[in-house]
Amino acid sequence: MDPDVPILCANNCGFFGNPSTNNLCSKCYKDSSLTNSKAQIEFAPVPKISTEVEEEEEEGEEKEGEVSSSSSGGAKEKPKNRCSFCNKKVGLTGFKCRCGDLFCSLHRYSDEHRCVFDYRGQGRDAIAKANPIVKADKMEKI
Repeated sequence: MDPDVPILCANNCGFFGNPSTNNLCSKCYKDSSLTNSKAQIEFAPVPKISTEVEEEEEEGEEKEGEVSSSSSGGAKEKPKNRCSFCNKKVGLTGFKCRCGDLFCSLHRYSDEHRCVFDYRGQGRDAIAKANPIVKADKMEKI
């Protein structure tokens, strides 16, 4: 075959094909590659995922009694889009405090919502880590 002579598409769609795409036109090649990739995805084996799920289920059965007793006691959950102090809808403008609750713009500060987070303790720990105590040796080395 002469490389200058155009080749018709192998699917007889009327367009010219390309030898690098198995003598298919661009549209037919795209369609065939999509069907091939879907077939590979459908038949792909997934043994690792199934074994991990089985292990998690076994661990979950042991802890199931603990979870069921705690979930039945706390049937009401706080909505995630409301201020924990005044129950106002906050939407995207909510502020998450270090104590773990969500607050509106009025109650976002720790002194406005009876925050239980220990800011002093955190500050002490940060200073202790940042400034280690440096002591001189008690005896001179010979």
